[in-house]
Amino acid sequence: MLNKGAKITGLVRDRDCNTLLFYEGLADKVLLIQGELTNRELLEGIIAEQDIEAVFHFAAQVEVGVAIKDPYQTFESNIRGTYCLMEAIRNSGNKMRSIVVASTDKSYGSYPKERMPYKEDYPLIPKYPYDVSKACGDMIAQTYASDIFRLPIVVTRFCNIYGPGQLNFSAIIPDGIRSALGYTKFIPRGDGTQVRDFIYVEDVSELYMLVGELLNNDPDRLTGEIFNAGSNVPHSVKNILEMIFSLIGNEAELEEIIALMKDRKTSGEIETQLMDFEKVNKFTGWKPKHSLEQGLSKTIDWYVKYLREQSGL
Repeated sequence: MLNKGAKITGLVRDRDCNTLLFYEGLADKVLLIQGELTNRELLEGIIAEQDIEAVFHFAAQVEVGVAIKDPYQTFESNIRGTYCLMEAIRNSGNKMRSIVVASTDKSYGSYPKERMPYKEDYPLIPKYPYDVSKACGDMIAQTYASDIFRLPIVVTRFCNIYGPGQLNFSAIIPDGIRSALGYTKFIPRGDGTQVRDFIYVEDVSELYMLVGELLNNDPDRLTGEIFNAGSNVPHSVKNILEMIFSLIGNEAELEEIIALMKDRKTSGEIETQLMDFEKVNKFTGWKPKHSLEQGLSKTIDWYVKYLREQSGL
């Protein structure tokens, strides 16, 4: 977006300098406003004062474990935050040209393996706190895209996004890379059999830009649409770790981790998730460009440099 000359305003809860925005030297190229997504008056002021015409709604509490420990704050961020934003946009008049809302595969809830991959017309049947919070935000966005309000909204449901700059080390890929590089010990949270779909962050960015531009240019065609995005390639948690430790060359520690995983069970998480992306491909021509191995190789290179700098080596 910066390369295309866009004027970008970002709402942040904390001005945390340990984020990719600061690490890559981009913070001084965007306007960052500190505040809460649940502050509707603040949002309305930002939209008016900055003359906002396009919104990408990424703000959320994204950690499944945190949602289990603190469902209240998760619901505040992901549900209340979403309807406060939608109301702020609705009250801004008719100048908004595109609104892309980030949802997730977890909004679907748990389906049998034989029903995989998820398709956009599957009913949302979540039961765990994080999944419910994202499904609610998803449906709230759909309400504001309906013929009642007709805001130019598209909902995107992504699988697990990974890549450079992901500093949430509770996620399997950054946690696994940090451990394989010897900075921490990996602590298994399950038996490794859970199956997930993964997509590289550059492929995600490309799709967001594409959807935003298409929605801006042809709102009648895209308003209210829901798009899944993923690779539709299944990988177990165990398989992900095997790839990471193999690429880094630390198979010895991997054997210890696999042994620790045996008979460990998790609660509050869906067993199998895959995303069908046929619809978004039909509408936009998009499909992921990076295989998991390609994406992991680029991601590992980034973490090698980042972790070395952070440790002062």
